[in-house]
Amino acid sequence: MPHYYRMGEIPHKRHVQYRRKDGSLYAEQLFSTEGFSSDYSLLYHHHAPTHIIKTEEPYDVMPKIAEEKMLKHRSFEGFNIKPEEDFLDSRKPILVNNDCHVVLAAPRKSMEDYFYKNADADEMIFVHEGTGKVLTQYGELPFAYGDYILIPRGTIYQIHFDNEKNRLFIVESFSPIRFPKRYMSHEGQLLEHSPYCERDIRPPQNLKAIDEQGDFTVKTKKKGRMYHIHYGYHPFDVVGWDGCCYPFIFSIHDFEPITGRVHQPPPVHQTFEAHNFVVCSFVPRLYDYHPQGIPAPYNHSNIDSDELLYYVDGDFMSRKHVTRGMITLHPGGIPHGPQPGAVEKSIGAKETNELAVMVDTFHPLQLTEVALEIENPNYVMSWAE
Repeated sequence: MPHYYRMGEIPHKRHVQYRRKDGSLYAEQLFSTEGFSSDYSLLYHHHAPTHIIKTEEPYDVMPKIAEEKMLKHRSFEGFNIKPEEDFLDSRKPILVNNDCHVVLAAPRKSMEDYFYKNADADEMIFVHEGTGKVLTQYGELPFAYGDYILIPRGTIYQIHFDNEKNRLFIVESFSPIRFPKRYMSHEGQLLEHSPYCERDIRPPQNLKAIDEQGDFTVKTKKKGRMYHIHYGYHPFDVVGWDGCCYPFIFSIHDFEPITGRVHQPPPVHQTFEAHNFVVCSFVPRLYDYHPQGIPAPYNHSNIDSDELLYYVDGDFMSRKHVTRGMITLHPGGIPHGPQPGAVEKSIGAKETNELAVMVDTFHPLQLTEVALEIENPNYVMSWAE
Protein backbone atom coordinates (compact mmCIF):
# COMPACT_ATOMS: atom_id res chain seq x y z
CA MET A 1 0.00 0.00 0.00
CA PRO A 2 2.75 2.60 0.74
CA HIS A 3 4.87 4.04 -2.06
CA TYR A 4 8.36 2.73 -2.85
CA TYR A 5 10.95 3.39 -0.16
CA ARG A 6 14.51 2.30 0.60
CA MET A 7 16.84 2.51 3.59
CA GLY A 8 20.40 1.43 4.31
CA GLU A 9 22.71 -0.38 1.92
CA ILE A 10 21.35 -2.71 -0.78
CA PRO A 11 22.85 -4.26 -3.94
CA HIS A 12 22.30 -2.75 -7.36
CA LYS A 13 20.18 -5.72 -8.51
CA ARG A 14 17.81 -7.95 -6.59
CA HIS A 15 18.56 -11.65 -6.04
CA VAL A 16 22.29 -11.28 -6.71
CA GLN A 17 25.35 -11.83 -4.54
CA TYR A 18 25.69 -9.22 -1.80
CA ARG A 19 28.68 -9.74 0.44
CA ARG A 20 29.91 -8.42 3.75
CA LYS A 21 33.43 -7.04 4.17
CA ASP A 22 34.66 -10.48 5.25
CA GLY A 23 33.37 -11.99 1.99
CA SER A 24 30.36 -13.82 3.46
CA LEU A 25 26.94 -13.33 1.92
CA TYR A 26 24.20 -11.25 3.40
CA ALA A 27 20.90 -13.18 3.64
CA GLU A 28 18.23 -11.79 1.33
CA GLN A 29 14.58 -12.08 2.44
CA LEU A 30 11.48 -11.29 0.41
CA PHE A 31 8.68 -10.01 2.64
CA SER A 32 5.10 -9.86 1.36
CA THR A 33 1.66 -10.48 2.88
CA GLU A 34 0.18 -11.97 -0.31
CA GLY A 35 2.74 -14.40 -1.64
CA PHE A 36 4.57 -13.28 -4.76
CA SER A 37 1.60 -11.49 -6.34
CA SER A 38 1.42 -8.19 -4.46
CA ASP A 39 3.52 -5.49 -2.81
CA TYR A 40 6.76 -6.70 -1.26
CA SER A 41 10.05 -5.59 0.22
CA LEU A 42 13.52 -7.12 0.06
CA LEU A 43 15.53 -7.14 3.28
CA TYR A 44 19.24 -7.92 3.65
CA HIS A 45 20.20 -9.59 6.96
CA HIS A 46 23.57 -10.21 8.54
CA HIS A 47 22.29 -13.74 9.27
CA ALA A 48 19.57 -15.96 7.83
CA PRO A 49 16.20 -15.10 9.45
CA THR A 50 15.51 -18.85 9.80
CA HIS A 51 17.97 -19.67 12.59
CA ILE A 52 15.64 -21.16 15.24
CA ILE A 53 17.34 -22.56 18.35
CA LYS A 54 14.32 -23.48 20.50
CA THR A 55 10.52 -23.56 20.54
CA GLU A 56 7.93 -23.76 23.31
CA GLU A 57 4.47 -25.27 23.54
CA PRO A 58 1.84 -22.81 22.28
CA TYR A 59 -1.08 -21.63 24.38
CA ASP A 60 -4.58 -20.42 23.53
CA VAL A 61 -5.27 -16.69 23.06
CA MET A 62 -8.59 -16.92 21.20
CA PRO A 63 -11.18 -14.31 22.23
CA LYS A 64 -13.90 -15.66 24.53
CA ILE A 65 -17.20 -15.09 22.73
CA ALA A 66 -20.13 -14.07 24.95
CA GLU A 67 -22.76 -13.27 22.30
CA GLU A 68 -22.63 -14.57 18.74
CA LYS A 69 -25.89 -13.01 17.55
CA MET A 70 -27.70 -9.87 18.62
CA LEU A 71 -29.78 -7.00 17.29
CA LYS A 72 -29.42 -4.22 19.83
CA HIS A 73 -27.52 -0.96 20.02
CA ARG A 74 -24.62 -1.33 22.47
CA SER A 75 -22.11 0.94 24.17
CA PHE A 76 -18.88 0.20 26.03
CA GLU A 77 -16.64 2.28 28.30
CA GLY A 78 -13.26 1.69 26.74
CA PHE A 79 -11.28 3.41 29.50
CA ASN A 80 -12.69 0.88 31.97
CA ILE A 81 -10.17 -1.57 30.53
CA LYS A 82 -7.67 -1.80 33.37
CA PRO A 83 -4.00 -1.12 32.63
CA GLU A 84 -1.64 -4.09 32.65
CA GLU A 85 2.13 -4.21 32.75
CA ASP A 86 2.77 -6.35 29.65
CA PHE A 87 1.84 -5.19 26.15
CA LEU A 88 0.42 -8.52 24.98
CA ASP A 89 -1.43 -9.18 28.25
CA SER A 90 -3.00 -5.73 28.02
CA ARG A 91 -4.61 -6.42 24.62
CA LYS A 92 -8.32 -7.18 25.19
CA PRO A 93 -10.49 -8.21 22.19
CA ILE A 94 -13.88 -6.50 22.48
CA LEU A 95 -15.72 -7.16 19.19
CA VAL A 96 -14.70 -9.78 16.65
CA ASN A 97 -15.69 -11.56 13.45
CA ASN A 98 -13.89 -13.55 10.76
CA ASP A 99 -12.61 -10.38 9.08
CA CYS A 100 -11.25 -8.40 12.00
CA HIS A 101 -10.78 -8.18 15.76
CA VAL A 102 -11.32 -4.88 17.57
CA VAL A 103 -9.00 -4.69 20.58
CA LEU A 104 -8.42 -2.24 23.44
CA ALA A 105 -5.13 -2.04 25.31
CA ALA A 106 -3.68 -0.06 28.21
CA PRO A 107 -0.08 -1.27 28.56
CA ARG A 108 2.19 0.20 31.23
CA LYS A 109 5.54 -1.24 30.22
CA SER A 110 7.63 -1.45 27.06
CA MET A 111 8.45 -4.73 25.36
CA GLU A 112 11.96 -5.31 26.67
CA ASP A 113 12.68 -9.05 26.72
CA TYR A 114 10.76 -10.29 23.69
CA PHE A 115 9.58 -9.37 20.20
CA TYR A 116 6.11 -9.85 18.74
CA LYS A 117 4.77 -11.01 15.38
CA ASN A 118 1.13 -11.31 14.35
CA ALA A 119 1.27 -14.03 11.69
CA ASP A 120 -2.47 -13.81 10.97
CA ALA A 121 -3.40 -10.16 10.72
CA ASP A 122 -2.32 -6.71 9.65
CA GLU A 123 -2.50 -4.42 12.67
CA MET A 124 -3.80 -0.86 12.84
CA ILE A 125 -2.84 0.60 16.22
CA PHE A 126 -4.49 3.95 16.97
CA VAL A 127 -2.69 5.85 19.71
CA HIS A 128 -5.23 7.53 21.99
CA GLU A 129 -2.79 8.21 24.82
CA GLY A 130 0.95 7.74 24.98
CA THR A 131 4.17 8.38 23.08
CA GLY A 132 7.10 6.19 22.15
CA LYS A 133 8.45 4.32 19.17
CA VAL A 134 7.93 1.04 17.36
CA LEU A 135 11.18 -0.80 16.63
CA THR A 136 11.20 -3.03 13.55
CA GLN A 137 13.53 -4.63 11.01
CA TYR A 138 12.78 -1.63 8.80
CA GLY A 139 13.79 1.00 11.33
CA GLU A 140 12.03 3.04 13.99
CA LEU A 141 8.56 4.60 13.97
CA PRO A 142 8.16 7.36 16.59
CA PHE A 143 4.49 7.76 17.54
CA ALA A 144 2.27 10.13 19.51
CA TYR A 145 -1.37 10.96 20.18
CA GLY A 146 -3.59 10.52 17.12
CA ASP A 147 -1.25 8.29 15.14
CA TYR A 148 -2.43 5.29 13.15
CA ILE A 149 0.42 2.77 13.21
CA LEU A 150 0.02 0.31 10.27
CA ILE A 151 1.95 -2.94 10.69
CA PRO A 152 1.76 -5.62 7.95
CA ARG A 153 1.16 -9.15 9.17
CA GLY A 154 4.36 -11.05 9.80
CA THR A 155 6.30 -7.95 10.83
CA ILE A 156 8.48 -8.51 13.90
CA TYR A 157 8.32 -5.52 16.24
CA GLN A 158 8.84 -4.12 19.72
CA ILE A 159 6.99 -1.15 21.19
CA HIS A 160 8.84 1.14 23.61
CA PHE A 161 6.64 3.57 25.55
CA ASP A 162 7.89 6.80 27.08
CA ASN A 163 5.77 6.38 30.22
CA GLU A 164 3.11 4.15 31.78
CA LYS A 165 0.03 6.07 30.61
CA ASN A 166 -0.95 4.46 27.30
CA ARG A 167 -4.32 3.81 25.65
CA LEU A 168 -4.51 2.02 22.30
CA PHE A 169 -7.41 1.18 19.96
CA ILE A 170 -6.32 -1.73 17.75
CA VAL A 171 -7.87 -3.38 14.71
CA GLU A 172 -6.44 -6.73 13.64
CA SER A 173 -7.34 -7.34 9.99
CA PHE A 174 -7.20 -10.80 8.41
CA SER A 175 -6.82 -9.15 5.01
CA PRO A 176 -4.43 -6.38 3.93
CA ILE A 177 -5.29 -2.87 5.12
CA ARG A 178 -5.09 -0.52 2.15
CA PHE A 179 -5.82 3.00 1.00
CA PRO A 180 -9.32 3.18 -0.55
CA LYS A 181 -9.24 2.35 -4.25
CA ARG A 182 -11.11 5.52 -5.18
CA TYR A 183 -8.22 7.57 -3.78
CA MET A 184 -5.63 5.84 -5.97
CA SER A 185 -4.49 6.33 -9.55
CA HIS A 186 -4.00 3.29 -11.79
CA GLU A 187 -0.27 3.69 -11.18
CA GLY A 188 -0.64 3.76 -7.40
CA GLN A 189 -0.41 7.46 -6.52
CA LEU A 190 -2.85 9.09 -4.10
CA LEU A 191 -5.06 11.35 -6.20
CA GLU A 192 -5.85 15.04 -5.74
CA HIS A 193 -9.28 14.39 -4.19
CA SER A 194 -7.81 12.09 -1.54
CA PRO A 195 -8.01 13.56 1.99
CA TYR A 196 -4.29 12.88 2.45
CA CYS A 197 -1.21 12.38 0.27
CA GLU A 198 2.17 10.67 0.31
CA ARG A 199 3.69 13.57 2.26
CA ASP A 200 1.48 12.59 5.19
CA ILE A 201 2.80 9.00 5.30
CA ARG A 202 5.67 8.55 7.76
CA PRO A 203 7.92 5.60 6.86
CA PRO A 204 10.46 4.03 9.22
CA GLN A 205 13.60 5.97 10.07
CA ASN A 206 16.97 5.48 11.78
CA LEU A 207 17.71 1.94 10.55
CA LYS A 208 20.16 0.19 12.89
CA ALA A 209 21.54 -3.24 12.00
CA ILE A 210 22.08 -5.17 15.24
CA ASP A 211 24.55 -7.97 14.54
CA GLU A 212 24.17 -9.88 17.78
CA GLN A 213 24.10 -13.57 18.64
CA GLY A 214 22.05 -14.91 21.58
CA ASP A 215 18.57 -16.15 22.48
CA PHE A 216 15.85 -13.86 21.09
CA THR A 217 12.21 -14.74 21.73
CA VAL A 218 9.66 -13.82 19.07
CA LYS A 219 6.15 -14.33 20.44
CA THR A 220 4.13 -15.22 17.36
CA LYS A 221 0.34 -15.37 17.16
CA LYS A 222 -1.13 -17.82 14.65
CA LYS A 223 -4.72 -19.12 14.46
CA GLY A 224 -5.60 -18.12 18.01
CA ARG A 225 -2.47 -19.60 19.59
CA MET A 226 0.69 -17.94 20.85
CA TYR A 227 4.02 -19.54 19.99
CA HIS A 228 7.34 -18.66 21.61
CA ILE A 229 10.02 -19.11 18.95
CA HIS A 230 13.64 -18.55 19.96
CA TYR A 231 16.12 -17.31 17.35
CA GLY A 232 19.88 -17.40 17.54
CA TYR A 233 20.41 -13.91 16.11
CA HIS A 234 18.82 -10.55 16.76
CA PRO A 235 15.86 -10.12 14.37
CA PHE A 236 16.78 -6.49 13.67
CA ASP A 237 20.01 -7.33 11.86
CA VAL A 238 18.94 -5.75 8.55
CA VAL A 239 21.59 -3.61 6.84
CA GLY A 240 19.26 -2.36 4.11
CA TRP A 241 15.90 -2.87 2.43
CA ASP A 242 13.67 -1.50 -0.27
CA GLY A 243 10.14 -2.04 -1.55
CA CYS A 244 6.49 -1.19 -0.96
CA CYS A 245 5.54 -3.45 1.97
CA TYR A 246 6.60 -1.99 5.32
CA PRO A 247 5.10 -0.49 8.49
CA PHE A 248 4.26 3.21 8.50
CA ILE A 249 2.36 5.88 10.42
CA PHE A 250 -0.41 8.23 9.37
CA SER A 251 -1.77 10.79 11.84
CA ILE A 252 -5.50 11.38 12.15
CA HIS A 253 -4.55 15.06 12.52
CA ASP A 254 -3.33 15.02 8.89
CA PHE A 255 -6.69 13.82 7.54
CA GLU A 256 -8.28 16.68 5.57
CA PRO A 257 -12.08 16.65 6.01
CA ILE A 258 -14.41 16.82 3.02
CA THR A 259 -17.40 19.11 3.61
CA GLY A 260 -20.33 20.40 1.54
CA ARG A 261 -23.40 22.62 1.46
CA VAL A 262 -25.47 19.81 2.95
CA HIS A 263 -24.54 16.95 5.27
CA GLN A 264 -22.00 14.58 3.73
CA PRO A 265 -22.35 10.78 4.11
CA PRO A 266 -19.87 8.74 6.19
CA PRO A 267 -17.80 7.51 3.19
CA VAL A 268 -16.22 10.99 2.90
CA HIS A 269 -14.45 10.18 6.17
CA GLN A 270 -12.98 6.90 4.90
CA THR A 271 -9.30 6.45 5.67
CA PHE A 272 -8.49 2.75 5.08
CA GLU A 273 -10.22 -0.31 3.67
CA ALA A 274 -9.83 -4.06 3.99
CA HIS A 275 -11.87 -7.11 3.02
CA ASN A 276 -15.39 -6.61 4.42
CA PHE A 277 -14.69 -3.53 6.53
CA VAL A 278 -13.58 0.10 6.32
CA VAL A 279 -11.99 2.58 8.74
CA CYS A 280 -13.08 6.24 8.85
CA SER A 281 -11.70 9.31 10.65
CA PHE A 282 -14.01 11.98 12.07
CA VAL A 283 -11.93 15.11 12.59
CA PRO A 284 -12.53 18.82 13.40
CA ARG A 285 -14.26 20.44 10.43
CA LEU A 286 -16.68 23.13 9.30
CA TYR A 287 -20.34 22.15 9.16
CA ASP A 288 -22.62 22.32 6.12
CA TYR A 289 -23.07 25.81 4.72
CA HIS A 290 -26.49 25.57 3.02
CA PRO A 291 -28.71 28.31 4.61
CA GLN A 292 -31.15 25.61 5.70
CA GLY A 293 -28.58 22.93 6.39
CA ILE A 294 -28.84 20.55 9.34
CA PRO A 295 -25.39 19.71 10.71
CA ALA A 296 -26.62 16.72 12.73
CA PRO A 297 -26.48 13.41 10.82
CA TYR A 298 -29.78 12.12 9.50
CA ASN A 299 -31.26 8.84 10.72
CA HIS A 300 -29.97 5.97 8.65
CA SER A 301 -30.44 2.23 8.43
CA ASN A 302 -27.55 -0.17 8.81
CA ILE A 303 -28.94 -3.00 6.73
CA ASP A 304 -25.68 -4.52 5.52
CA SER A 305 -23.10 -3.33 8.06
CA ASP A 306 -22.32 -2.98 11.75
CA GLU A 307 -21.18 0.52 12.65
CA LEU A 308 -18.64 0.88 15.45
CA LEU A 309 -17.55 4.33 16.63
CA TYR A 310 -14.61 4.88 18.98
CA TYR A 311 -14.80 8.33 20.58
CA VAL A 312 -11.43 9.99 21.01
CA ASP A 313 -11.93 13.64 22.02
CA GLY A 314 -14.10 16.71 21.50
CA ASP A 315 -17.84 17.40 21.50
CA PHE A 316 -20.35 15.24 19.64
CA MET A 317 -23.48 17.14 18.72
CA SER A 318 -25.50 14.02 17.90
CA ARG A 319 -25.11 12.34 21.30
CA LYS A 320 -25.05 13.27 24.98
CA HIS A 321 -22.97 11.68 27.73
CA VAL A 322 -20.04 10.77 25.47
CA THR A 323 -16.84 9.80 27.29
CA ARG A 324 -13.26 9.45 26.06
CA GLY A 325 -12.61 5.92 24.86
CA MET A 326 -16.32 5.12 24.61
CA ILE A 327 -17.36 2.64 21.90
CA THR A 328 -20.83 2.53 20.35
CA LEU A 329 -22.02 -0.37 18.23
CA HIS A 330 -25.02 0.00 15.94
CA PRO A 331 -25.65 -3.40 14.35
CA GLY A 332 -26.96 -3.98 10.85
CA GLY A 333 -30.72 -4.38 10.67
CA ILE A 334 -32.05 -1.45 12.71
CA PRO A 335 -31.76 2.32 12.12
CA HIS A 336 -29.96 4.79 14.35
CA GLY A 337 -29.40 8.52 14.40
CA PRO A 338 -29.18 11.60 16.65
CA GLN A 339 -30.67 11.56 20.11
CA PRO A 340 -33.91 13.51 20.65
CA GLY A 341 -33.29 17.26 20.54
CA ALA A 342 -29.92 16.97 18.85
CA VAL A 343 -31.18 17.90 15.38
CA GLU A 344 -32.75 21.22 16.45
CA LYS A 345 -29.79 21.97 18.68
CA SER A 346 -27.34 21.53 15.81
CA ILE A 347 -28.99 24.08 13.51
CA GLY A 348 -26.82 27.17 13.24
CA ALA A 349 -23.65 25.45 14.48
CA LYS A 350 -20.63 26.34 12.37
CA GLU A 351 -18.04 23.71 13.23
CA THR A 352 -17.19 20.67 15.32
CA ASN A 353 -14.06 19.70 17.21
CA GLU A 354 -14.93 16.01 17.40
CA LEU A 355 -12.30 13.33 16.95
CA ALA A 356 -13.34 9.70 16.47
CA VAL A 357 -12.44 6.49 14.63
CA MET A 358 -15.21 4.51 12.93
CA VAL A 359 -15.06 0.88 11.81
CA ASP A 360 -17.88 -0.35 9.56
CA THR A 361 -17.95 -4.12 9.14
CA PHE A 362 -20.03 -5.84 6.46
CA HIS A 363 -20.38 -9.01 8.52
CA PRO A 364 -21.83 -8.93 12.07
CA LEU A 365 -19.54 -8.45 15.04
CA GLN A 366 -19.62 -10.77 18.05
CA LEU A 367 -19.26 -9.58 21.64
CA THR A 368 -16.54 -10.99 23.87
CA GLU A 369 -16.74 -11.61 27.60
CA VAL A 370 -14.53 -8.56 28.13
CA ALA A 371 -17.03 -6.39 26.20
CA LEU A 372 -19.83 -7.33 28.59
CA GLU A 373 -17.67 -6.32 31.55
CA ILE A 374 -17.42 -2.71 30.29
CA GLU A 375 -20.89 -2.34 28.72
CA ASN A 376 -23.30 0.52 29.38
CA PRO A 377 -26.45 -1.63 29.69
CA ASN A 378 -29.00 1.20 29.22
CA TYR A 379 -27.56 2.57 25.98
CA VAL A 380 -30.22 0.93 23.81
CA MET A 381 -32.87 3.15 25.48
CA SER A 382 -30.92 6.40 25.07
CA TRP A 383 -33.09 7.56 22.16
CA ALA A 384 -36.08 7.71 24.52
CA GLU A 385 -34.55 10.42 26.72
